[in-house]
Amino acid sequence: MKNLTILLKEYISIYPHEDSASNMLDFFNKNENTFNKDNKKGHFTGSAWIVNPERSMVLMTHHKKLNMWLQLGGHADGTEDLISVAIREAKEESGFNEFILLSDKIFDLDIHEIPALDGSPVHRHYDVRFLLQADPGNNTIIVSDESHDVQWIPLEKVLSLNPENSMKRMVNKTSVLSS
Repeated sequence: MKNLTILLKEYISIYPHEDSASNMLDFFNKNENTFNKDNKKGHFTGSAWIVNPERSMVLMTHHKKLNMWLQLGGHADGTEDLISVAIREAKEESGFNEFILLSDKIFDLDIHEIPALDGSPVHRHYDVRFLLQADPGNNTIIVSDESHDVQWIPLEKVLSLNPENSMKRMVNKTSVLSS
């Protein structure tokens, strides 16, 4: 397992035009307890951008609390290995047991504000995303209590469900991988 500093520095070298990695590195270096929800400023989360073998579909969740379509993922809960967090959350939110980690490098990063919910104040998620693959034919979706729905979404329809810039980046990165 590479530590977060190394992963972020690798990401900066590949995507120097994205400022999220520098901001995350700064947050990590200047704050304590960055992998736990009790850090009320913000905390790291691990997410999985899950593609089918043809890279033509993405497994997405219709998140209950945020009421929006997103990649699967969640809180680190003290775990500093964000790849394992992404895989754990993908399993919990999809019901799948089999994933292939396509790279141990960060696929995408996003810093976003989370509204005050369930007694938690407004805070930031420092979301570190990894690229995983799953086979829709060998897995049955089981929707968790955290979701309204979980579905395989054709890559060309992702932005009609969530047009945020981070989704555009991940769709574009996936398109590059597919070509």
